[in-house]
Amino acid sequence: MAKPIRRISSLRNVRIVSRKGTRKIPKGVIHVQASFNNTIVTITDVRGRVVSWSSAGTCGFKGRRKGTPFAAQTTMENAIRTVVDQGMQRAKVMIKGPGLGRDAALRAILNKGIRLSFIRDITPLPHNGCRPPKKRRV
Repeated sequence: MAKPIRRISSLRNVRIVSRKGTRKIPKGVIHVQASFNNTIVTITDVRGRVVSWSSAGTCGFKGRRKGTPFAAQTTMENAIRTVVDQGMQRAKVMIKGPGLGRDAALRAILNKGIRLSFIRDITPLPHNGCRPPKKRRV
C-alpha cells in the first residue's frame, strides 16, 4: 500500500528575510580608487564579497568636483555608514590611483573609528611601458 505524500508548507506562509541586515562583519577590506576625475570606494568582507560601495558621482558631485578631496571624504563616509552598522571594527585599506582623494579618504576612515591593519598602495606601475611610436620622417 502506497504511503501518502506529505505536503510541504506552501511558499506563501514563508517569510522572506533580508540577509543584508543580519550579517555581522567584524573585519573587511576597503578598496579606494582615486583618479583625477573621480573617487570610487568599495568595501568587501575578507573573502572579497562586496558589502558596500560608493562613488563621488553617487554622492551628488558632478564634473570636476568629483575629483576633489572633499568629494572623496563624503564618498568614504557614505560607504562606511552601512558597514559600521553591520559591526565592522577592523579593516585593511588598498589604495589605487594618483588622485587627490587618497589622503582625504584615509582621514575619513580614521574619523569613523575603524582600526586599520595595514595600508597598501596598489597603484599599477609599468615596468617598461608601451612601445613608443615610430620616429617621425619628414
